[in-house]
Amino acid sequence: MRARLSDIAQQAEVSEATVSRVLNDRPGVAPETRQAVLTALDVLGYERPARLRKRSAGLVGLVVPELDNPIFPAFAQIIESALAPTGYTPVLCTQTPGGVREDEYVEMLLDRQVSGIVFVSGLHADTAADHDRYRALIARPLPVVMINGYAPDLPAPFISCDDREAAELAVAHLVALGHRRIGLITGPDRFVPVLRKVNGYKAAMKRLTDLSDDELAELTELSLFGVEGGEAAAARLLDRGVTGIVCGSDLMALGAIRAARQRGLSVPHDLSVVGYDDSPLMAFTDPPLTTVRQPVAAMAVAAVRALVDEINGHAAPHSEYLFRPELVVRGSTAVARAADASAGGPARQRPAPSALAVSA
Repeated sequence: MRARLSDIAQQAEVSEATVSRVLNDRPGVAPETRQAVLTALDVLGYERPARLRKRSAGLVGLVVPELDNPIFPAFAQIIESALAPTGYTPVLCTQTPGGVREDEYVEMLLDRQVSGIVFVSGLHADTAADHDRYRALIARPLPVVMINGYAPDLPAPFISCDDREAAELAVAHLVALGHRRIGLITGPDRFVPVLRKVNGYKAAMKRLTDLSDDELAELTELSLFGVEGGEAAAARLLDRGVTGIVCGSDLMALGAIRAARQRGLSVPHDLSVVGYDDSPLMAFTDPPLTTVRQPVAAMAVAAVRALVDEINGHAAPHSEYLFRPELVVRGSTAVARAADASAGGPARQRPAPSALAVSA
């Protein structure tokens, strides 16, 4: 495809004359301006002139599992902002059920000659997945950085939130409020972050309550990520008399609140719910969601720094960097009623309040 100077100039926010000078490799153009024009070529899908082709094409792949969960757009936005001063532009690849798979996106990114790839909650977090796909990338060599999901057999930088501590923070908060029968809702246990949350939940419950292993197994519900999965799992836990629920994501927590309200229960008076992520808008739900904040900004910036260092030949340590989560207390948790705290029985029924809503 023949490049149109006007399209490239518009994308790079420079004049057509400047684009012409860059394409003809003439002097008198600032390095950052030259890089902006080359990046515009890549973004628009034009082939660089042979004399301008370099291994570092100015593009970085960013592979995320979905955009329905607002935590993933938050990661993408901060990664893009952190990459901007370095001259690299992210190519966002979003997976959807029945859509393009991670491996297909990787092939597309390799065709675009990206300088590196950031994987957010990808197949590296799945203990049932084959990691040879990543070994092949590293052997090319192509710099890669993994966010959330540690695989010790891969020589790459890993950036993770401490999921075990996140679960322990949530349990300790509910125990301090007088809750004893505290349930856990999270995703399939083949994922590393899920395993860590389950381990943290069980460790905290054993330390802070007198519940047995069998009781903890009964109070642990693995479900599909999302509102629907949280709602279905919460319904089962409510049948078992929980007064508090720790959730593996904010969306699952919203599902748990919906399940409680469908039974005529009030949150937090009859049931306390703690989410995870502190994704955008969670402060404005009804009630505002108590959650464990994932330090997205710090994690995203660290991932970009590690990737750029790898691209520039300064290899980042091939280990896992754990970032500490933070408990954010809002309106979805409250002190357990004395009867529920002592007996651990199911919460009494109340007239159903209004449906879960987001404030304007």
